[in-house]
Amino acid sequence: MSRIGKQPIPVPKGVDVSISGDVVSVKGPKGQLQVNTLPGVTAAVEDGNLNITRADDEPQTRSFHGLIRALLANATTGVTEGWSKQLDIVGIGYKAESRGASVIFNLGYSHPIDFAVPNGIEIDVDAKANRVTVKGIDRQQVGQIAAEIRGLRPPEPYKGKGIRYSDERVRTKAGKQGVTV
Repeated sequence: MSRIGKQPIPVPKGVDVSISGDVVSVKGPKGQLQVNTLPGVTAAVEDGNLNITRADDEPQTRSFHGLIRALLANATTGVTEGWSKQLDIVGIGYKAESRGASVIFNLGYSHPIDFAVPNGIEIDVDAKANRVTVKGIDRQQVGQIAAEIRGLRPPEPYKGKGIRYSDERVRTKAGKQGVTV
């Protein structure tokens, strides 16, 4: 049995889980998410817990078992608490500012970068601390948008300038050494 897949997911108060065929819908105070189950894996709500079971012990079904359990646990957390990722902007003159439904980044290029904020995502910009926070209920979407923002100017290894996750450590390399002969 999958060690992750066999653990029940506690359903908090205020969260409604409905199962129709292969679609599990999780509705909470922050919104609603849907997760499609995969072949050989079924979900059921029993005693205030969401239980995931599998039909057989095939390797593919066993991996689906843990995957679906993790996706449903993430959906449950997302509709109750939400997910967030923080990014730090490091560099002289590097900054971000929020304008309506987009964020404008000045990252040392010859032009500012206009980043459109997709539906279901909220981006908070703290101009004083040069910090950008990406928030939402879908963990995958929050991570993807944070990765796209980081990809606008990844941290470089010599001075460490660029956009990085707040908990990321950038290992800097030594620059050129002046050699006298």
